[in-house]
Amino acid sequence: MKNSPMPRRTLMAVLMAATFPLALNVAAQDAPPPQEKGPAPADAMLHALDVKYPTRYQPMDTNEVKAVLDRVFAYLDRTTPAEIIHKSDGSAITDLTKADPDAVLKPGDFRLTSYEWGVTYTGMLAAGQATGDQRYLDYVQKRHALLSQLTKTYLPVVKADAANAHAPIKSFLNPHALDDAGALCHSFLKAQLAGSKVDYSQMVGICGDFVTKHEYRLKDGTLARGGPDGKGGRKMRPLPDTLWLDDMFMGVPTMAYLGKTTGDRKHYDDAVRQVLQFSKRMFNPKLGIYMHGYVEGMRDHPEFHWARANGWAVMAMVEVLEVLPKDHKGYKAVLAQLQAHIKGLASYQTRDGFWHQLIDRNDTYQETSATAIYTYAIARAVNRGYVDAQMYGPMANYAWNAVASKVLANGQIEGICVGTGMAFDPAFYAYRPTSVKAAHGYGPALLAGAEIIEMNKKFKFGLNDSGLMYQGAR
Repeated sequence: MKNSPMPRRTLMAVLMAATFPLALNVAAQDAPPPQEKGPAPADAMLHALDVKYPTRYQPMDTNEVKAVLDRVFAYLDRTTPAEIIHKSDGSAITDLTKADPDAVLKPGDFRLTSYEWGVTYTGMLAAGQATGDQRYLDYVQKRHALLSQLTKTYLPVVKADAANAHAPIKSFLNPHALDDAGALCHSFLKAQLAGSKVDYSQMVGICGDFVTKHEYRLKDGTLARGGPDGKGGRKMRPLPDTLWLDDMFMGVPTMAYLGKTTGDRKHYDDAVRQVLQFSKRMFNPKLGIYMHGYVEGMRDHPEFHWARANGWAVMAMVEVLEVLPKDHKGYKAVLAQLQAHIKGLASYQTRDGFWHQLIDRNDTYQETSATAIYTYAIARAVNRGYVDAQMYGPMANYAWNAVASKVLANGQIEGICVGTGMAFDPAFYAYRPTSVKAAHGYGPALLAGAEIIEMNKKFKFGLNDSGLMYQGAR
């Protein structure tokens, strides 16, 4: 009987057993003495590899942040003249105490009375306070003073014949929507509280009354669009009884700041009610983010999570909490809603530090204005102790670096979505163009940089083996 061949696995086992003692002996001879240091472990070598991040991956110091803000300031100061001219020939008008039917604001890249510029004024105030650079505060003072004088001169004209009157700032003097009044009023009230000597009384009277008394509301008092058209019908914005998440910012901070400046707590009550009633209808607690639009009476709603609208919501909440008394019965509820929203937003930050145009759709572009607003709101929440610095400070720093990467040498900002209405399909949002002339991103960028300066003065962040980390209070 012939011997059968040894199976391959058995043969290998025998060979290994035969050579194992030799292998041990060789290994023992080659091993370094106990007191000597051997070669670095493979994982340590991998940790030491240089990583090329597309977005800067370390915090900026104050001077670096200010350099970015100064570029933005220089561009805006140059392209938003605070002057009145004759429309017919472009000549300057120096006597602003007399109404002139030919008077217009000198054209620039942006309008001084848009809601976007209300945000820009608050951004300039914040940047001036954070950096100590008086130019930012003077920017606001000069333009607010001009608007105050124009209000004194042209308000009687508009009141006398609103339909046919001419005024350089007619949309503000005769507002028809929250966009005409709310963000501007917020900037006036913040400047007033900061000590500005401009006479805001008439301007706050106009815009404050519109926000609190004249804007259309649902039956439960929630600010809405698409009310009566004055002709027996209903406005289509885009449908009657529609909520736009944008309006949390366009109206609610003004309410809260009116509470602060007047001492009338009914304004605080109204601000809290708005936050909670918008959130009840529009916040998705599973995702931690808001839908953009809601139509009262519809069975289903267009749940598209537009980034900038979520920015207006989160900014509204930090602004309300800035002045809402801590003993107000709604304080804890607003704080909890802010914390839930920030937690939700955190899970969607991209690897480059931005957020997408539709937050939960990675196939949409990374958008700058929303990223700037989130940077501001998250850093403010860290600075006020609403959220943990350990968790959210690094995120805010990285988001700021993303925003700063979009600021060009001439101070213009790229990647800002243009004005956007409420829609019922994703394509509308996904294909909205971006433009350096979209005014919506400039105020948020100033706010973001200012708050990052304040945060990094208060807390220390740096790099270690675990990445961009909180390193303690300063």
